[in-house]
This record gives sequence, structure tokens and C-alpha cells, in this order.
Amino acid sequence: MNLEKLKGHIPDSVIAQIPSVAEKFKIDTPLKLAHFLAQCGHESGGFKVVNENLNYSAKGLMGIFKKYFPTEELAKQYERKPEKIANKVYANRMNNGDEASGDGWKFRGRGYIQLTGKANYTAFGQSINEDITANPDKVSTAYPLLSAAWFFSKNCLAKCTSPTVEAVTAVTKCVNGGTIGLEDRKKHFEEYFKLLS
Repeated sequence: MNLEKLKGHIPDSVIAQIPSVAEKFKIDTPLKLAHFLAQCGHESGGFKVVNENLNYSAKGLMGIFKKYFPTEELAKQYERKPEKIANKVYANRMNNGDEASGDGWKFRGRGYIQLTGKANYTAFGQSINEDITANPDKVSTAYPLLSAAWFFSKNCLAKCTSPTVEAVTAVTKCVNGGTIGLEDRKKHFEEYFKLLS
């Protein structure tokens, strides 16, 4: 694959990491790489954001996390308190402890595909022989692309079957849990696939 064509479309620092990351996690064809980069590009706001933004208003909490904030009264107690929000919405799932444990904040979304939850941090760490749970910030500082590739390879690679809208939609659902930002993801995919093909 000629990664030179990605210059100007993806930061050079990211392009430099692609060969080793793609080889390690078998993201090794233009099709697979275009799907992967399209998701990373969208999830990270163009490879800029590596930490989940949980600074929500009460209205935002009731829209995005309706299940956890069914009333405005409850949402108001949490609004604009990212750490408190993470500890509530990520409590007792993904191997995180309860709200008081602080695991929700400790293992909040990081990296280009927002690796989330103690279970994912533990498994990613095992894949690179490093205890990431002891220093979760390394996902955003040292391994934003590598952690994204691990997650993508484990969960979504099998969905990279074709350059169709249906495939982009399937991959998006795998990464996002829904189809938020689908148009932007499609645009990125088409751009990267054309450059890499």
C-alpha cells in the first residue's frame, strides 16, 4: 500500500505508525485500512481528540444517557461534572466497579476509537504485554492508534467486506453502537479508499 498518498489527509505522526499497527492487527489491505482510518478519523475529530469529552449539560445528559438520567433533577446534579458523569454511566459494566470505585472515569474513552471500560483496557494491555490498567492515560498518550487497531481488529475487521455504504454502516455500528456521524464516516472512507487503491 502506498501510504504517501495519505499525506495532507492524515497527520504524518499517524501515517508513520500505520505500517507496524496494520501488520500487528492484520489491517493489511486498502479496503480494511480505509475502513479503519475512516472510523478513527471521525471518532477523534480528525485525529485530534484522544480523550472522551464528558462535559455535558443536563439536557445533553438526558438526550445521550437517558437511561441513566431519566429526570432533569438528577441530570442537574451531574451536569458539567465529567468525572462524576463517567463514574455513573460506566459503573458496573465492562468489568468496571460501582460508581464510587472511580473506574468509570479511570477507564473512560481514550485513543482514536475511544477504548472504554476496564475489560477493554485489560485485554488491550495483554495484547501488547503491558499493564495498561496501571496507567490508563497511556492509551491516549502512547497508544491512540494501536489501541484503536486492537479494538477494530477484535470487533469490527470481519465487517470490512466491501467498499459499499452497507459495509461502512456495519463497521460504524460496530465501532459506535449506532450510526452517529455516518455521513462523515462515509466521506472519510471514500476519500481514504480512493487514495489507497
